Amino acid sequence: MTVRTEIRPAPAVATPKWWRRPWVAPLALVAVFLAYSVPPYLTFDPAQSRVPAPAGFAAHYGFLVAHIAFGSVAIIGVILQIWPWLRRTHPVVHRRAGRVYVFAGAIPSALMAATIGAVSPFGPVVGTLDVVAALLWLGFTVAGWRAVRQRRFADHRKWMIRSFAMCMNTLMTRALSPVGFLLVMPRGGDKGTMILTAATVSAVLSVLSLLLLSQWWLDRKPKPASAR
Repeated sequence: MTVRTEIRPAPAVATPKWWRRPWVAPLALVAVFLAYSVPPYLTFDPAQSRVPAPAGFAAHYGFLVAHIAFGSVAIIGVILQIWPWLRRTHPVVHRRAGRVYVFAGAIPSALMAATIGAVSPFGPVVGTLDVVAALLWLGFTVAGWRAVRQRRFADHRKWMIRSFAMCMNTLMTRALSPVGFLLVMPRGGDKGTMILTAATVSAVLSVLSLLLLSQWWLDRKPKPASAR
């Protein structure tokens, strides 16, 4: 008697279309932000700056342009850093993108951000938050770099996720600006005060939400394979 064992092939796992992948929406937001924010500063014309120059700091525009240039490199570099496919299939490119992010993006951009934040024209609260966010970005990035140099890859991942969060601070602040104005407008007041208050609200919400979201991402439990 012959016993036949039939092995059925495992069902093919449907691959979602590229526009349905979770990274597409953040990437599109980053692309729109860069397309809107960077061009006015490519002319090196202070008159086109979207940030008012504070009195008594003539070098403000130069620091601002440098911050934006290094920050653009940082945003592109960190997107490559957190891209799972690139890290998994092209580890050499992942490592090189990481070096670019750290040394040609995050560190110089954070130092510039701390400098211009200290003289922010949007009030002391926004200025303080800008400096704190810049120092957190710098600290998280350096900690992530040290961790990978010491081959502590789990710690490296945690610090770089936090670094990514602070890298997105300017983008998130801009995205939350309408929320700031919606919260401030019903209270009335003169235009200048409303702008400063709305800027403060959006800055506070940005830093808090990014820190909370990054920690939530680190603390979440991955779904078991059977539930995916």
